[in-house]
Amino acid sequence: MANSYIDHPELRFELNNPMMERIVELKERNFRDKDEFDYAPQDYADTMDSYDRVLEVVGDITANVIGENAESVDLEGPHHEGDRVRYASGTVKNMEAMVSAGMNGMTMPRRYGGLNFAMTPYTMCAEIVAAKDAGFSNIWSLQDCVETLYEFGNEDQHKRFIPRVCAGETMSMDLTEPDAGSDLQSVMLKATYDEKEDCWRLNGVKRFITNGDADIHLVLARSEEGTTDGRGLSMFIYDKRQGGVNVRRIENKLGIHGSPTCELVYKNAKAELCGSTRLGLIKYVMALMNGARLGIAAQSVGISQAAYDEGLAYAKDREQFGKKIIEMAPVYDMLARMKAKLDAGRALLYQCSRYVDVYKALDDIARERSLTPEEKQELKKFTRLADALTPLAKGMNSEYCNQNTYDAIQIHGGSGFMLDYPIQRYYRDARITSIYEGTTQLQVVAAIRYIMNGTYLGIIGDLMQEEVSEELRPLRQKVEAMVRLYEESVNYVKEAQNQEVQDILGRRLYEMTAETLMSILILRNATRCPELFHKSAQVYVRMAEENVIGKSAYVKQFVADELDYFRA
Repeated sequence: MANSYIDHPELRFELNNPMMERIVELKERNFRDKDEFDYAPQDYADTMDSYDRVLEVVGDITANVIGENAESVDLEGPHHEGDRVRYASGTVKNMEAMVSAGMNGMTMPRRYGGLNFAMTPYTMCAEIVAAKDAGFSNIWSLQDCVETLYEFGNEDQHKRFIPRVCAGETMSMDLTEPDAGSDLQSVMLKATYDEKEDCWRLNGVKRFITNGDADIHLVLARSEEGTTDGRGLSMFIYDKRQGGVNVRRIENKLGIHGSPTCELVYKNAKAELCGSTRLGLIKYVMALMNGARLGIAAQSVGISQAAYDEGLAYAKDREQFGKKIIEMAPVYDMLARMKAKLDAGRALLYQCSRYVDVYKALDDIARERSLTPEEKQELKKFTRLADALTPLAKGMNSEYCNQNTYDAIQIHGGSGFMLDYPIQRYYRDARITSIYEGTTQLQVVAAIRYIMNGTYLGIIGDLMQEEVSEELRPLRQKVEAMVRLYEESVNYVKEAQNQEVQDILGRRLYEMTAETLMSILILRNATRCPELFHKSAQVYVRMAEENVIGKSAYVKQFVADELDYFRA
């Protein structure tokens, strides 16, 4: 029987990274839950076995339930009935399968009914689900909104809301509005305190809200009258049971058809404050968005995997000119590049998720006791690393996802343009990944300060200290040359001292950063497990070298006088 986890051994390789020992140590707090919860692990090996077993369960459900329902869900889509949303029938079956298996609230503490999972195995589950149905992954993966509620809500809110999510209730994050998409500081949904009822009331419209008829919503709203910027925004919890929010319409989208994207009307809806006023955008949404961006990176890798699998299967089966097309150089070159991007992008994703795991666990411990000086330094280090890698993981994997689905359709030829093959669905689903939760252009904006202040060069320098196998040393020399070109390019832009030049060249520096970093990571993986990654390392490093050389030449030949060519 097919299993989306077991069938892709690269996932188990990433799960068994050496960093997991520290992550489990922090997450399990000396395995203190083992005497209270019969499903809590006894030690590190038991924890890793638990992760592995749960991933197998998710792999089984995705391959044999979610995957089987994907086409019908794509065709049926959700229904707008009155002021509410009804999921496609296949989506309902998917939810029932995941909830009955206990796959909700995965990262939440056991005292609230969660599994106390680290982010890394949870992110793997998100990848696996997305590989079969990206639309359903948007519904299921939004459970990680509860991370923000857990981080910033009070204990009473924890007790009332988190167990509901762990039991299978759904969540959404209601941020964007008709006049506030990427520019969230322009949000105008009004929050007014009702002294008589001792609650907040929300009024206004939200648009492009994924899973907008969810049970529990995190809502960004303007609580400070007379303000127009981010300092007047707060975060609120809206409970669907209270009423007051109606679904005006479900958007008619190119892809992710199973996921209802809604326009919502708030009419004096009762809500409660999450955290403190004025910090909604400045602090809480930033935390929420970083988690969402990691989730879209996982979704992108999942779609990339699906596209590669479809392209490979078709190439093995299709004959032209008397032979299988996989034997033709143009086709196997495309497949090799697709696999290389997939493996390198996945390496970046899980390097980032492990950084997130360390800082989140330490941040949680800090709510229980004072951290030691060493732990404070560790928290600071891994927070910075996670913040730096998140925009790279989201932006690059979403771009690779689009490229891989494009190439997979090309391998299918005319058949890929027909609706008879699932690759057309992956292609349509892929397109949104480089747009929502921050466009690729916004990921460049998020990353540029780490480029210019040398953070990425420091990360690259640290990773370059690791040894590679003898066979891979020629590739390592190529990477060393790439690092030099990258550093020269960054310095060139710094010396220009021109913000507009930096803005024009930022995308090229961003891609050079990511391609160099992923080259190092794929070499490390190929050293540790050559049977899985040797070919991808050979292909990816050469591909990255080509790109870095070209971008470096472009950057170093660019002069400010050329800006006129780009202006409208």
